[in-house]
Amino acid sequence: MNGNDKGTILYVEDNPDNRNLIRRVLSAEGYSFVEAANAKQAIEKLASEKVDLILMDINMPDVDGYTLTSTIKHMTEFSRIPIIAVTANVMRGDREKSLEAGCDGYIQKPIDIDTLAQQIERFMPRSTNV
Repeated sequence: MNGNDKGTILYVEDNPDNRNLIRRVLSAEGYSFVEAANAKQAIEKLASEKVDLILMDINMPDVDGYTLTSTIKHMTEFSRIPIIAVTANVMRGDREKSLEAGCDGYIQKPIDIDTLAQQIERFMPRSTNV
């Protein structure tokens, strides 16, 4: 962790290509990056790393992002971590569904890598941004 570190982001996403792309973009923006391919890994990473924000893919095999978000939000030690849904679901009601599950925000796929950092910045728990 250097002084330039903007915080640590956990990206829960089963597609390795998507994880690689987002890792490159966020690392270049000065974020530390932790990744998980599924719900089990995500909970393990949360337990072992200090995570400031979670990017949550909604469409995952075993446990979907809605369920995992709800699970994390009910775990006292992690309930304050902002979770942003990342999904290609843009049907009416999907945004509401992700917010109901406990997501703090919503980013549409395909992810616009030019605006990703600004979108994340809005949700980073930062006392200096007040």
